[in-house]
Amino acid sequence: MSAGNTRDGTIVAARARREPGTRATAKRGEVVRKAAELFDADGYHNTGVADIAAAAGISKPTLYHYFAGKDEILFWIHEEFMDELIARQEKRARISMPPSACILELMSDMLEMTETRPGVRVFHEHLRELRDDQQQLVRDKRERYQNLVEDVIREGVASGELRALDPRLATLALFGMVNWAYQWFRPDGPLGSREIAYSFWDIFVKGLAAEGKLR
Repeated sequence: MSAGNTRDGTIVAARARREPGTRATAKRGEVVRKAAELFDADGYHNTGVADIAAAAGISKPTLYHYFAGKDEILFWIHEEFMDELIARQEKRARISMPPSACILELMSDMLEMTETRPGVRVFHEHLRELRDDQQQLVRDKRERYQNLVEDVIREGVASGELRALDPRLATLALFGMVNWAYQWFRPDGPLGSREIAYSFWDIFVKGLAAEGKLR
C-alpha cells in the first residue's frame, strides 16, 4: 500500500470513529474534551498522551484504542469546530434572513464557541501540528466556511443593505475581529459572548464615525 493510500485510510478511519450514536463515539468525545481542556491550560506541546489518558480516567493503551495518537485528537478538535460553524450557517442559508442579521449571528457563533468550547486556542494556533493531508482537509473546510460568509456579504451588497465593498476583504476583516477574541475573552468578564457580538456587529456594520461627522 502506498503512503498516500495509508494516509487516506487513516483519515477515513478517524472520521468513521466520529459516527454518532455509539458508546465508543461518546467516550471519544469525552477524551477530546479532556484533551482540549489540557491543551488550553498547559499547551499542546506540554500535554502528553499519558496526561490525556489520566484526565479521561483511562489507561494509555486504552486511549490508543480510541485514537491513533495526539495528532488525531487535534484533528478531531479542528473538524468539530469547523463542522459546527458550517452547519449553523448552512441552516441559516435555507431560511430568509437579512444579511445584516446573519452577520450578527455569524459573529455570535464564533464568539460563543470561544466562550463555551475548550480547545479554541489549539484550533487557532496549532493547525501546523497536523499532518499535511489533515491540514489540507481542515483548510478546505475553512475555505468552505469563508465562502459561506462571503456569500452573506455579497448578498447584502447586491440588495443595497451593505455598501459596495470587496466581500472577501470584508470577510477577512470580520474574521480578524472575532477570531482574536480568544486571546483576551474571559468567561467571568463583564461581557458575555453575545454582548460582545452585538458591539462588534455595531462597529463592523455601522462603523466608528458619528453620523454626519466624518470628513
